Amino acid sequence: MSDWTSQLPEAARDYIAGRKPDEVECIVPDLAGVARGKAMPASKFARQAQFYLPNSIFLQTITGDWADNPGGAFTEPDMVLTPDFSTASAAPWTADVTLQVIHDVHDQSGNRIPTAPRNVLRRVVDLYQAEGWTPIVAPEMEFYLVARNIDPAQPIMPPMGRSGRRAMGKQAYSMSAVDEYGPVIDDIYDFAEAQGFEIDGILQEGGAGQVEINLQHGDPVRLADEIFYFKRLIREAALRHDCFGTFMAKPIEGEPGSAMHIHHSVVDLKTGQNIFSGAKGEETPQFMHFIAGLQSYLPAVIAILAPYVNSYRRYVPDFAAPINLEWGRDNRTTGIRVPVSEPDGRRVENRLAGMDCNPYLGIAASLVCGYLGLKEGKMPRTECLGDAYMNDEDLPLNLGDALDLFSECQPVREALGPEFCGVYEAVKRLEYKEFLQVISPWEREHLLLNV
Repeated sequence: MSDWTSQLPEAARDYIAGRKPDEVECIVPDLAGVARGKAMPASKFARQAQFYLPNSIFLQTITGDWADNPGGAFTEPDMVLTPDFSTASAAPWTADVTLQVIHDVHDQSGNRIPTAPRNVLRRVVDLYQAEGWTPIVAPEMEFYLVARNIDPAQPIMPPMGRSGRRAMGKQAYSMSAVDEYGPVIDDIYDFAEAQGFEIDGILQEGGAGQVEINLQHGDPVRLADEIFYFKRLIREAALRHDCFGTFMAKPIEGEPGSAMHIHHSVVDLKTGQNIFSGAKGEETPQFMHFIAGLQSYLPAVIAILAPYVNSYRRYVPDFAAPINLEWGRDNRTTGIRVPVSEPDGRRVENRLAGMDCNPYLGIAASLVCGYLGLKEGKMPRTECLGDAYMNDEDLPLNLGDALDLFSECQPVREALGPEFCGVYEAVKRLEYKEFLQVISPWEREHLLLNV
């Protein structure tokens, strides 16, 4: 691997620009989307073609606890990690010349580890390609910039802007609102450029300090890699300016939640054409089948799209988060939206995913629903032409109910991989159990002396 720098993407080579790299961070996304791995001197990385981590990292909860292995006896064997140099990226916030590299994860026989989120997404992409299709996605990232919070017992507050006043909500699309925390946005742009990421747009969302970043459409694995990296760079940019960047689904009481809207289209491998549009630009039956798949199977994957107890605080009426499975053209009250587009850009937007989901798993789960719809050939319900917020709720309202639906849906479990689904469910049920043991301030305030 002595010539490993020649395998780097252009942006990483430009970042080095003749300098000698000091450190390489060898990382793997875990179930939560947290980077696990190790940092090593670049000189050692150059001499080491692979390294090892125990596969128990995929059994760890967000609190640091460990779920029991659903497969029975567990000896914590090592996985083999090899660098995917196409993912090599600068870590421009560090004091020295540091690169990040996402690693492929296999067992010692060379098989993909089925519980690794990046491998789960690859499995789903392979299902499409076996049918002669290539899935295309375009994610939108919503997040909050908030004031530093070092006491979990205290509410989250909006950040202080350059005017000396706290950011205000209900300022969607306001340019002056974005300017309030312009220095953070500038660093986000600079870090993204150093890492070779193209931002399609940045805008102010409806919450106080809430920002949205749109990314260009493309390959699902590559875009999940970018979101994985973006979460880290945004947090680092915020810390430079005495605030936090958070991807929590609902960080501030009374403000809208943060979504990861996912736009999908599917391309025919032979023709390169969008299968959602016919020769004359009309909507195809496959377009309708994809929508029907989302309507049929999204409830079973909500446990992935909304993976924490806080995620369900986002699913409330009139807070810009659909709580339904209706579909409609250019209708943002529906959970499944068809945006305005030219025929070659025809796509379906899933508006249910939260920004707190693992990007690999969220995109995989959404694509699985559409894939099953394409395979089954069913038609969706009648298009919703009005306010879908007025309709009955179609979704589980807590993590426990969502996990029950997830555990019962065999088509989804088979598509995502039974071993992964067993581990995911075990981790999430332990997290839910841990949460239920916590007594909240609301309970102390209203129940202590009144019941």
